[in-house]
Amino acid sequence: MPHRLLRRCLAEVVGTALLVGIGTGTIVVTGNDGGVPQWMTAIAWFLAVFVPVTLFIRISGAHLNPAVTLALAGSGRIAWKEAAPYWASQFTGAFVASAVVLVSLGGGSHLGATLPAHASVAEAFTAEAAFTTLLVGAVFVLADRGEGPLRWRILLPPAAVGISTYVIGPWTGSSLNPARSLAPAVVSGTYTDLWVYLVAVPLAALAVAAVWKPRSVDLADRGPGRAEITR
Repeated sequence: MPHRLLRRCLAEVVGTALLVGIGTGTIVVTGNDGGVPQWMTAIAWFLAVFVPVTLFIRISGAHLNPAVTLALAGSGRIAWKEAAPYWASQFTGAFVASAVVLVSLGGGSHLGATLPAHASVAEAFTAEAAFTTLLVGAVFVLADRGEGPLRWRILLPPAAVGISTYVIGPWTGSSLNPARSLAPAVVSGTYTDLWVYLVAVPLAALAVAAVWKPRSVDLADRGPGRAEITR
């Protein structure tokens, strides 16, 4: 593996581990304490995305999500040959995080696994697809236009996840990320309707990729975090 790609993959491992660890760790801790208002959980997930994005966006683009990588590759914003190493890194990071949460915090709340609660399977599928569309759209804006003055556009993907957590979290657990759903499900042995998150999210990502092509791609540093377009 080329050194530059290896560096990106290591960033994806650590970044995804931070995302899953902060987010699902919060669910486990608050579940042990009887729960917290949904807006607090939404803030926790905003931070779970914001922290690794801020740390790693200039190294790997901070995809942190196999569906995001799929959308970026499907739309031509990154090369397909980069997708598989990124996916391997993201799932590795997610599983490491779930193992750490289990060892350090215990196995409460199914380790933060996503489960349809107050929604049917069809409703959960639709909700996950809709908010994955929002997330991928936020990523594409950041990818195509750069971080913006004072880096304000770096807030868009974390905000999409935070809003999703607040709106559909009580119904679906708000995944938008196959690695975030698969890792705690496997480590905790919780597989109820797991397919919803592994199908709805990638399909929505591919749908956005099919209709939203980039007008310009910086081949030197593709994906979120690239410099402002100058050509």
